[in-house]
Amino acid sequence: MLTIPAISSSSSSSLHLLRRNPRSRVSNIFCSSASSQESPPQSEHRSRLGHAGLRLDETVDAGSGRSRLDSWISSRFHGVSRARIQASIRSGLVAVNGRPVEKVSHIVRDGDRVCCTVSELQPLRAEPEDIPLDIVYEDSHVLVVNKPAHMVVHPAPGNANGTLVNAILHHCRLPTMSCTSKKNSSEAEELSEFSEDELDDFHVEPSSTVDISSGNYDAHIRPGIVHRLDKGTSGLLVVAKDEDSHAHLAEQFKSHTIRRVYISLTSGVPSPSSGRIEVPIARDPNNRVRMAAVAGSINSKHVRYAASRYKVLEVLANGGSALVQWRLETGRTHQIRAHAKYQGIPLLGDEVYGGTKSMALSLLKPRTPSSFHGYLSRMISNLDRPCLHALSLGFKHPHTGEQVQFSCSPPADFSDALSLLRNINNVSSNNGEIYVENVSSV
Repeated sequence: MLTIPAISSSSSSSLHLLRRNPRSRVSNIFCSSASSQESPPQSEHRSRLGHAGLRLDETVDAGSGRSRLDSWISSRFHGVSRARIQASIRSGLVAVNGRPVEKVSHIVRDGDRVCCTVSELQPLRAEPEDIPLDIVYEDSHVLVVNKPAHMVVHPAPGNANGTLVNAILHHCRLPTMSCTSKKNSSEAEELSEFSEDELDDFHVEPSSTVDISSGNYDAHIRPGIVHRLDKGTSGLLVVAKDEDSHAHLAEQFKSHTIRRVYISLTSGVPSPSSGRIEVPIARDPNNRVRMAAVAGSINSKHVRYAASRYKVLEVLANGGSALVQWRLETGRTHQIRAHAKYQGIPLLGDEVYGGTKSMALSLLKPRTPSSFHGYLSRMISNLDRPCLHALSLGFKHPHTGEQVQFSCSPPADFSDALSLLRNINNVSSNNGEIYVENVSSV
């Protein structure tokens, strides 16, 4: 068993991490388990051919209520990813009450008879690309990556190249994969129909550029994106390198046992300084690529329960901004950004959710000496993404059962903005001059 002291979850630890050299990356793994040498028991549905051909013929129990077809079938197969079940449905391998159903969101009810055959594992269409990866941790089952801002996670219309998946395929030395999205190019990356807790809504189909049969494909590593970060968000993301690991990690996201901590710079300071935001999230009817926090009922199928905990780590710029820590209880699309807007503290640089340059300057300039306004204007003008960073990530290792935790410092653009805002608090004047320290690129 690997035993290393666990990282503290206190705000002082977060502040200590953020006060380090912003150019250095902190990446630690902390493990503890009473049975770390033992692998979790294998599913009773496990097969030598990687689940392909497994059959299900069951009736929905009375009292089960309404459920999505893909969700209900996934609950019956252990170790098979939900994306694989969705592919089986779309391939015409599922019937409800004797009639084929190809809609993954079809609702099953008490007494429905569901027949399913698990499809062969098909590759995604994505070309391996030699793109540098900041790898925090890697073994034969999982890969933890520090995703840079502006990198799209997976291929989509309009973003077929330069994605994290393209980079992972090259890193793992995998062949071309095939994937199509049901969404148009404007929605495919910015907004998923599903939350990250519900995995990826991608249609898999055979690729004409690679010939891999079901019998030997499972011998290859198939990278699985278990959760997502927005294009503009930097920080930690875990990737499954085999289907069993994907299924185990997906279940942890579904049960909300993944430990995720984010940090952000906000326009204004939250009041109170810490709290829990329990406000459902739905698509903004006025903007298809934006979500909105919707107070009140969650009876609508388009409204999802969402809960976030926040804590002010540091008040910046004499109250014009704040360094805020976020802990997610759910993983809805754009959850932090939508909840921050709901609280009246949109993230700096988040033009989509109200964190505009004009709003930021209207809050910061009145609290800052006039001779400092030039620095502020340049800093705000240079922000080209929401100031949001996935600081730490913890989960149960899908193979060893160990609890693992990773952390990484924010990138230079976030650190430089933080440094400048801290200096506003400590501006000192000597003979009418303003001294600014430790700002590297303003």
